[in-house]
Amino acid sequence: MAQKGNSLTQIALQKFKKDFWGVFSLAYLALCFVIAVFAYLIIPDDSENANQMQLAIHSKSPGFTVKMLTLDSKELPETTFSEYFFGKKNVVEQIPISDYKIENNELVVEPYVGENEVGMSKIFTLSENFEGYKNWQEVEEKLIEEKTFLLGTDKFGRDMLSRMLVGMRISISIGFVAVFISLLIGMTLGAIAGYFGGKIDQLIMWLINVTWSIPTLLLVIAITLALGKGFWQVFIAVGLTMWVEVARVVRGQVMSVKKMQYVTAARTLGYTDFRIIKTHILPNILAPVIVISAANFAAAILIESGLSFLGIGAQPPMPSWGSIIKDHYNYIILGKPYLAIIPGLAIMSLVMTFMLIGNAIRDAFDVRI
Repeated sequence: MAQKGNSLTQIALQKFKKDFWGVFSLAYLALCFVIAVFAYLIIPDDSENANQMQLAIHSKSPGFTVKMLTLDSKELPETTFSEYFFGKKNVVEQIPISDYKIENNELVVEPYVGENEVGMSKIFTLSENFEGYKNWQEVEEKLIEEKTFLLGTDKFGRDMLSRMLVGMRISISIGFVAVFISLLIGMTLGAIAGYFGGKIDQLIMWLINVTWSIPTLLLVIAITLALGKGFWQVFIAVGLTMWVEVARVVRGQVMSVKKMQYVTAARTLGYTDFRIIKTHILPNILAPVIVISAANFAAAILIESGLSFLGIGAQPPMPSWGSIIKDHYNYIILGKPYLAIIPGLAIMSLVMTFMLIGNAIRDAFDVRI
């Protein structure tokens, strides 16, 4: 009678599929990743960094609607492929208006200045302001539209939905980059310390303990100040502070696995230490490393948000959920708390997603369940 065997990975995958919250979180993360990559194809404001300001409509509540007049320019360059992923550097000027009318072959508009307020009218002519358009009907159809801000506008009149979706890129990107750096350094030093032991282990453990004793946020701030403020500097700084947890886990796992018979057999066959570590040890200790990587991913998002809130993370006008909270936390007591609550909920949802995925992976690889 033939026996049907399943590998540990297959068994873990089957157990993971039965975890509703793990599968749901993974699907949500995949959706966030797709939105982050193709953000400029779906957001209302496709300017670079979603930075098109309209001070007349600042701090509006979700669902706010206003008419927009676009002043068409014939000097704009053609759209390039990179603009679909990084936004347009040059955008046409838009004017929020309360109302408009056409009389004496002129377009008379009332700029939006606030609810129940009337601004000074502006007059536009077809020949001077809308060159290339045949009549006012064509101008109305193509250049005047009603625009709805689903999440409202920030204090500079920028579309909150666009800023939030573009800001998602930073949170997801810093998670991937920081976890990659922490895995590269942590697995290397942890494997060397656990495999060779002795003075090498003592030296690496001393380095781990010293790094561990420094508060994470303080260490990130020091590295950020040394490397300078910027997008990539934050990625590197966060990654350089998260490797110690990976190193400790890998070291303990390697110390346990290196006593196994298949490792002894590999040494007997004359395999090099590097090959034994890479081929025989590391693949067998990936389960706890994957779990801790999910937790580090969530921690990286929180650290980046904290740095941006302090002003040393992603620099304006680049949108970041932490910087959006920083710009609007005063509005919590000014009757418009949603300006700070919306990015806060986004951070919470993404962090919780990775924690649920980590818990599901842990349960999947737990042989006792």
